[in-house]
Amino acid sequence: MRTALSILYRAAEILGAVLLAAIAVLIVTQVASRLLNVMVPGADELAGYCMAASFFLMLGPALRRGAHIRVGVLVERLNGAARRVMELLCLGFATALSGYFAWYWVRMTYESYDFGDLSQGVLPVPLWMPQALMGLGLVVLVIALIDDLLAVLQGRDASYQHAGMQSEG
Repeated sequence: MRTALSILYRAAEILGAVLLAAIAVLIVTQVASRLLNVMVPGADELAGYCMAASFFLMLGPALRRGAHIRVGVLVERLNGAARRVMELLCLGFATALSGYFAWYWVRMTYESYDFGDLSQGVLPVPLWMPQALMGLGLVVLVIALIDDLLAVLQGRDASYQHAGMQSEG
């Protein structure tokens, strides 16, 4: 199971990185095309979709690596059972909130697909495409949160607590 989860986190990370590279390609293409007095229709719109999808896809892997900004003022001052309880409360709340958001995002994506929603820009992009990548990122985040929640319930540390000391959660 750990291998499958590591592959999932790595795949989300790689897809997010590919989308960041696509943004770079779009920007370079736009700059070059302006020098040639040519317009690239929809490049801004596509770059925006890539940025949003990349951000969401990298949420789960960032959690596993300890790269999220966490306010640990209270949790870091606690020890033993009190710290574990606070960690469980935080992870439980984050999992519930992220799960709620993911559920409704995936439903919205399906409705966009079902209704045939298109973007309003120069390029009529089916909205379910960028929405699906964002929804996938949210689902990966929920899986990562559940993974850490189960670890803490079993008495182990969450992945982000020792992220710098390991190669992958």
